[in-house]
Amino acid sequence: MFTRKNILTALNKQKNNHHHIIGAVVGTGITAKYAAMGGADLLLALSAGKYRSMGQGSYASYYCYGNSNDLIMEIGSREILPMLKTVPVLFGLFASDPFINLTEYIKKIKRAGFSGIVNYPTLSLIDGKFREALEEDGNTFEQEIEAISLAHKMDMFTLAFVINTHQAQQMLLAGADIICLHLGLTKGGFLGAKKYISIDEARKISGTIFKVCTALNPDVIKMIYAGPANTPLDMEYIYQSTECQGYIGGSTFDRIPTEKAILKTIQSFKYYNDFEKKKPAAKIHNNWNNKDYADFIKYYIKEHYTEEIHLSSLASAIHVSKNYLSIRFKKEVGCSFSEYLVRFRVNKAKDLLRHGCVSCKEAAVNVGYTDYVQFSKMFKKYTRFTPSAFAKDTAVNK
Repeated sequence: MFTRKNILTALNKQKNNHHHIIGAVVGTGITAKYAAMGGADLLLALSAGKYRSMGQGSYASYYCYGNSNDLIMEIGSREILPMLKTVPVLFGLFASDPFINLTEYIKKIKRAGFSGIVNYPTLSLIDGKFREALEEDGNTFEQEIEAISLAHKMDMFTLAFVINTHQAQQMLLAGADIICLHLGLTKGGFLGAKKYISIDEARKISGTIFKVCTALNPDVIKMIYAGPANTPLDMEYIYQSTECQGYIGGSTFDRIPTEKAILKTIQSFKYYNDFEKKKPAAKIHNNWNNKDYADFIKYYIKEHYTEEIHLSSLASAIHVSKNYLSIRFKKEVGCSFSEYLVRFRVNKAKDLLRHGCVSCKEAAVNVGYTDYVQFSKMFKKYTRFTPSAFAKDTAVNK
């Protein structure tokens, strides 16, 4: 069984080596097995993972389909813990369960072999009149804070889902080892969230909350959960712009890959040798839609940021107008094409200067700027430092 101390040691080693910490939400043995093989640092046994494997959305965890705590105790004891000895497994604890004594139930979780707890299902994802009614009946976020505090006092590892600065502060005071900003249900795939914040809004929220976390506890591990971030490129944008140190994926690591793999495999057998011709409807994943436009631009920037990039050229390449492409990109990403491009280039330049690889002028050229004055102007706008001041400050603080 993993102890809190050795989990923290392993995760801090990842941080010190500039590796990203990865947590995978699991609800079945097969998901847990291959998430561990893929290199996940933590497994979160949550009822949402089980319901996704049953073809339902993650919010099924909040309905009266079954007892969330009993479900996770059963899955963990039978499917996950017996086969996994190399990765710590956290128990998704529904702290508002009126039929348990929190102290005794957390002791039960520890005896069962779980390495820690995470507050899920969490009331932080519920708002409005329903939230008010739940709180009137005594179901509060404070119970989740109490659960994290109790587990911490029992020397168990703790991960806290939060959605704002106040909740983060409360969970830090309770002793949470990881603060994970929950950005909402994951976009993408057939069952994915249809409404979600933009990746730029996620950047802004994460940046604000994580700065507060660092001020209160410099050692706390800071992660985000999905929402609009469901690709490595999305996370690169978050990592470059905030103090985020890791990613927890649910649908990203089970539902979306499963949807794609099963659909593609069945269709390849069904329409072998004449796939496109016999089954035009199967081409749906190759057709452009509004979200594809944004992804196309983001990946193009990633591959070509050292070169000149013009939105008009990209628009021509996919046969849409520049104005339309600009509108679609800003709606999906949350900032303009030019702002995203500049921020991406500045972040790349920061990496070069941080590691002392090149001079300031060489950094400008390496990220696509032939005009050093313009580069310096943009660099200062987004970092509040000139390139030379940033390089000097970074060298001093090494």
